[in-house]
Amino acid sequence: MELKVRLCMLLLALGLCATLFATAHEEEDVDADVEDDTAGLSDDELLDEEPEEEEQPAPAMPSVPTVTYKAPEPKGEHYFAESFDRGTLDGWVLSQAKKDGIDEEIAKYDGKWEVEEMKDTKLPGDKGLVLKSRAKHYAISGLLLRPFTFDTKPLIVQYEVNFQTGIDCGGAYVKLLSQSPDLNLDQFVDKTPYTIMFGPDKCGEDYKLHFIFRHRNPKTGEYEEKHAKKPETDLRTYYTDKKTHLYTLVLNPDNSFEVLIDRTVVNSGNLLADMTPSVNPPAEIEDPDDHKPEDWDERPKIQDPDAVKPEDWDEDAPAKIPDDHAVKPEGWLDDEPEYIGDPDAIKPEDWDEDMDGEWEAPQVPNPACESAPGCGKWERPMIDNPSYKGKWKPPMIDNPNYQGVWKPRKIPNPDFFEDLHPFRMTAVSALGLELWSMSSDIFFDNFFITSDRNAADHWAEDGWGLKKAAEGAAEPGLVSQMISAAEDRPWLWVVYVLTVALPLVLVIVFCCTGKKKEGPSAAEYKKTDEPQPDVKDDAEDEKAEEEEANDEESDEKKDDAEDSPAEMATKEEEEADKQEEAEDKSDEKQDDEVLRRSPRSKARARKD
Repeated sequence: MELKVRLCMLLLALGLCATLFATAHEEEDVDADVEDDTAGLSDDELLDEEPEEEEQPAPAMPSVPTVTYKAPEPKGEHYFAESFDRGTLDGWVLSQAKKDGIDEEIAKYDGKWEVEEMKDTKLPGDKGLVLKSRAKHYAISGLLLRPFTFDTKPLIVQYEVNFQTGIDCGGAYVKLLSQSPDLNLDQFVDKTPYTIMFGPDKCGEDYKLHFIFRHRNPKTGEYEEKHAKKPETDLRTYYTDKKTHLYTLVLNPDNSFEVLIDRTVVNSGNLLADMTPSVNPPAEIEDPDDHKPEDWDERPKIQDPDAVKPEDWDEDAPAKIPDDHAVKPEGWLDDEPEYIGDPDAIKPEDWDEDMDGEWEAPQVPNPACESAPGCGKWERPMIDNPSYKGKWKPPMIDNPNYQGVWKPRKIPNPDFFEDLHPFRMTAVSALGLELWSMSSDIFFDNFFITSDRNAADHWAEDGWGLKKAAEGAAEPGLVSQMISAAEDRPWLWVVYVLTVALPLVLVIVFCCTGKKKEGPSAAEYKKTDEPQPDVKDDAEDEKAEEEEANDEESDEKKDDAEDSPAEMATKEEEEADKQEEAEDKSDEKQDDEVLRRSPRSKARARKD
């Protein structure tokens, strides 16, 4: 086993050395090429020298399957469908309002919007709504084909987002604006009433996926925001991979909801159980006018008032005392300090004793103490004091006057109500984006609002599904990426080979070079009364006896060939006698073996 471990370590070391050698070899080649190109040139010539472009044949790349773009067409019942493939903002309204409560310079919603293709599009002809400015407020909205009323049909909202240049701090969520006769999209601001807010939002390292709805209190008529629980899924990748992602919200009449990214559920729950604050207030609340009585005792334990400190209790005894049994080690250097000034240190030339004080060499360990058990004044080591008890305190006992932890009494909640159908929200009549972003080039596309799950799936497949197929077709496979990387860095081939070869060699070493299993030892035989053959030594002796017998038999055959018939007959009789004698000895040997190996057999033999 030890040999195998050493062999494995040797193989790994060889692999590491080969990789380092290949890396160093690559760097040397690059340096050598640079030196050869600049050899014999003066400094001015080096400055004036312009790099010549050498035409190199482009490596043959595997053909990429093309995906032809076709604008999605809504199928089934829907309330809003926008793919921006017309190339205009027809039907959308830019807000002309200003945001209240902030500086005048940034209060206006003057962020720039454009309808264009993605920067690195894989689908020529596919356009979307792009947020172009940085550190600006944006507000744009569009009316639904008809208002959506929350009654017996589910609500499905979905759209696509691509953070083309990443996202530092900003949102990409949408708002479903509440139906109202006062709704004016030209004055769309952050305080415009909305029913649902949904979508991604990020600032710093806080990655969010909002689902918020505004619930109307049936008693007071006031609205309160209800926030869904935070998804347990790690959302970081969706904000950083610069790919197009499909965000979907599904609200059902039974109050259940689902939040999906790329058609995969990342959050789900119920409007009654999984929103904060809760839709329905508690039936009882603590009485704000109830106060704890002054004589209320909340102490479960108290010090025993009848306890008395023992007379022999010494509170002044130290916790540690010198060990009287300790003996100073031989060779202890009492006159040598543990640290001395560095004899090789030299005072700096710019040392000013008036400003810096008297110069002293830095302290270093005393070399004389290296071979000694210690230096300096020897002191007895400290040990725990067996007489130490510390400060005396009365023991704790149960408080006979304990009344429990006081809590205000409960009273009926005057604001209590029970809304068992929070799905029945305020109807919505418009979709809007009211955002602030420190990043630009956020790409929005394929907004869709419907109550038909099949219609939403068809729209997603024709829009986001086509983008995903195009992005997947344009991305090289893993093998192609490895080959392409090795073309620029030939030393990677060494890494690839070692990555494959080393595990294979290790498997062969561990699986195919084990020792052959030896025959069972005498201790491995079952303990029975039956006679067992001798192990190892007896077997070797029997083998040697058989070889000698074969040699003697061979010699006798040669002699027989030379003897007369009478002599041969005599020898045959002698051999028969020998054979009978050998069989008798064999029987006796087996009996002796039985007696030797089994106590029971010995007992039986004695009895017989």
